[in-house]
Amino acid sequence: MRQLDGGGTDRLRADDPWSVALAADLWDETVAGFATDPAPAAGRATAPGRGGPAVYLETQADETFQEVRRRYRRFALPVAGAALAWYLLYVLAATTAPGLMARPVLGVVNVAMTAALAQFLTTAVLTWAYARHARLHRDPVALDLRWTVATRAAARGPRTTAAPETRR
Repeated sequence: MRQLDGGGTDRLRADDPWSVALAADLWDETVAGFATDPAPAAGRATAPGRGGPAVYLETQADETFQEVRRRYRRFALPVAGAALAWYLLYVLAATTAPGLMARPVLGVVNVAMTAALAQFLTTAVLTWAYARHARLHRDPVALDLRWTVATRAAARGPRTTAAPETRR
């Protein structure tokens, strides 16, 4: 980010696309063509090259976006499956093997209490691992992609919109 903003968090470049992203109507759903009205209002064209949905469709087709999604799925799906299996194993053991779960480990602390505390520890470790994976493997690429989308939308310039039609 430092190389993109001129070196300081308080100094943005003059050609910063984030400053014109709102003018380009990239984030305004009603202007960008995402309104629930099936017939778009006059002046709200959604043709390619006009911002709005075209930018998102181009981004979704981009190989960089697909790589970010692949990295997310390669991490999140196996980890979520393992966490769910660990939780179900605990529930299954608690219901089918009460003798095992009641076995003392240390004083009044038994196997069930130890496994339940391990569930909390597992959740904390998985949260840390997810945040680390996102920071190291997805966030830099996603930030570059976000910058590209904003500059693409800003290069198209602000869209002209007519006054909204009133319905009776």
